[in-house]
Amino acid sequence: MKKLVLLMIITILAGAMVFAGGGTDSSKGAAASTKVLTHDELVAAAKAEGKVVVYSITSRISNAAEAFEKLYGIKVEYSNLKDGELIEKVTKEVGGRIDGADFVISQDSGRVYGQLIATGYLVNYVPDSLKNLIPRQYQDPLTFQLINKVFIFNSEKTQTPVIKNVWELTEPKWRGLVQFKDPNTEGVNMNFLTMLTSPEWSAKLASAYEKLYGRKLTLTTANAGYEWIKAFFGNGLVLGNSDTTISENIGIKGQRQTTMGLFVYSKTRFDASKNLALLPMTEVEPFSGFIYPAFLHLTANAKHPNAAKLFIEYLMTAEGFAPWARDVGAYSSNPGVTINEGDYPVSFWEPRLVPENPQFIFEHRAEVEEFVNNTAYKK
Repeated sequence: MKKLVLLMIITILAGAMVFAGGGTDSSKGAAASTKVLTHDELVAAAKAEGKVVVYSITSRISNAAEAFEKLYGIKVEYSNLKDGELIEKVTKEVGGRIDGADFVISQDSGRVYGQLIATGYLVNYVPDSLKNLIPRQYQDPLTFQLINKVFIFNSEKTQTPVIKNVWELTEPKWRGLVQFKDPNTEGVNMNFLTMLTSPEWSAKLASAYEKLYGRKLTLTTANAGYEWIKAFFGNGLVLGNSDTTISENIGIKGQRQTTMGLFVYSKTRFDASKNLALLPMTEVEPFSGFIYPAFLHLTANAKHPNAAKLFIEYLMTAEGFAPWARDVGAYSSNPGVTINEGDYPVSFWEPRLVPENPQFIFEHRAEVEEFVNNTAYKK
């Protein structure tokens, strides 16, 4: 914990040093102008800049970039990066006053908060046209996309949900039958585990335990969140390296025992094409999975800030979100963007899934990582 606090202080001071006393050309930065432009004025200013550079953690940016170029005639240079690569690249470029991205689509909210937002390397921007449409909780940081991971079971033998309470997954009957992507290779999975140790979710887990077993949980760890993690991993949890592979392992037909996993809901779309039997569970106590965001931010030293603002506005519309809207389990924070047939809206998922709190994750994830590595993986 002390290391995390020290890291936060160092990164915040580093950001302050970069942008104090003329560190950045004030005529070009993303936050340089506070004037609100009309849409037509923004389009004209963006076209005058001629191009926009974006770093993205999703490869579908290529399709959006092509459509944006066709619509506005503004060249898009894009790079598809992994979470850590994007964070490192932005840190070096903005911190070193090197031209790079004008805006980014980022993920892994805890690290983004601590290393890029708290340092001032990224600047929040909400298009004026969307301020009355996007729910306030998704405006700062501006949430581009929400993705969910849900408990999904093999439904070949039964269509009835196979658990009603997450503590059932710690019982012998599920030993070795549950799969989850290794959180040491998937930042959002570790973020989920971190959130379970928060006061809110550890209290919900304690209550769920008492509801299922009729007695209070006896703690051997700091709280019920850590206790569930310990028991979940300790019950023969099968760790995979890909949600795609896990979905195929769970959904394949002809299994002797019913299996289940916690993986991205969008994988259910492969039921027919891959001949799988996958069924999500949406009414599990106290959560049916978790939901995590991808953010949109301007960089603090954006060279083409108006083109970036225009592209951000475009991505938040139904047309701009189209490359991501093809699948279930991918949601725009703009309620005006319709969901796929047969899917549920974000408002359905919100009370059923564990959300991310970027600050809590940044401050506590190292503790949870240490616990998982030293306790949950212990043979």
